[in-house]
Amino acid sequence: MKPWLQLKIADLVGQRPAGSDHDVHFTESLVEDIVAEYSSPSDVVLDPFAGYGTTLVVAERMGRVAIGVEMLDSRAGFVRSRLANPAQVVTGDARRLKDLVQGPVDLCLTSPPYMTAVDHPQNPLNAYQTLDGDYGRYLDEMGDIFRQVADVLRPGGHVVINVANLATQAAITPLAWDMARTVSSHLTLRHEVFLCWDQQPAGISGDYCLVFQRPTE
Repeated sequence: MKPWLQLKIADLVGQRPAGSDHDVHFTESLVEDIVAEYSSPSDVVLDPFAGYGTTLVVAERMGRVAIGVEMLDSRAGFVRSRLANPAQVVTGDARRLKDLVQGPVDLCLTSPPYMTAVDHPQNPLNAYQTLDGDYGRYLDEMGDIFRQVADVLRPGGHVVINVANLATQAAITPLAWDMARTVSSHLTLRHEVFLCWDQQPAGISGDYCLVFQRPTE
């Protein structure tokens, strides 16, 4: 992939799912570029943080087998309503990924729930429903999730993580760089793609796609 991609806020807002008060973090054009680059028709594409299903909808549209995990049952149901093969969406906790998903997977494309290093009591991996958030533990658990992704990924397969460095009044959290270091314990970091927005999204100092690969040996 190119080292940077141009994205438009209008596309992000325009593709917001009906009934959602949140922007989809991906644009569909971004998913199309990544799926085309790192998979082939009939390949399996996994999103362990399915959200509102942008990865899965676009992957299915492009002739891939789309598999997703989503913690919130209401969102999982919404994603199923958007797919021709809804049975491939599982309600569950990504921290138990290997109990929920069978490999081999050809591509994992996801944007995990974000957390700042300070002033963030909500736990992203409990769908922000509990107040036991801890940044160090969050990174450790993310590392274990992507260890499990690596286990179900075929040799030579890719993982693309959309993650940003986060700006607050207190400080910038280098989440993208921390995630790169954490996931690199389990997969080989191959590329970083900078996402250039025509209008910078609020709370983001830099937006990236990190491209990892499982070694072939």
